[in-house]
Amino acid sequence: MTADTMQDDFLLVMTTCPTKESATKLAKALVEAKIAACIQISSPMTSIYRWEDEICEESEFNLQIKCTAQNYSALEVKVKQLHPYQVPELIAVSLTNGLPAYFDWIKETTTP
Repeated sequence: MTADTMQDDFLLVMTTCPTKESATKLAKALVEAKIAACIQISSPMTSIYRWEDEICEESEFNLQIKCTAQNYSALEVKVKQLHPYQVPELIAVSLTNGLPAYFDWIKETTTP
C-alpha cells in the first residue's frame, strides 16, 4: 500500500455515549456489520457542553472507531439509528499515515 492510496481511505471516527452499555452495544453493532474494524471505548470522562441554552456536565464514554472512508455513510446511518442522543457527536478525521499492515487489516475486516 502506498502513501497515495492511504490518504483519505481510512478514518478515525469519534463519538460519545452516556453509558458503557450503550457504547458497547453501538461498538458491537458496527463491528458485527463490518462497518468498523476496531472500536476502543474509553473509561468514563467528564463532558461539559451547552445544550438548549444550559451548561451541562455529564459522564460519557468516548468511542474511537477505525473504518474505511467508504464505510462512513453506513456508519453514520447506524450511529443515528442506535445512538441514545438526539444529536450525537460524530467527527471523522482522515488517517494519512500509519502502519500499512494495520490499514490492510482495517480494509480486510470491513469488506463484506
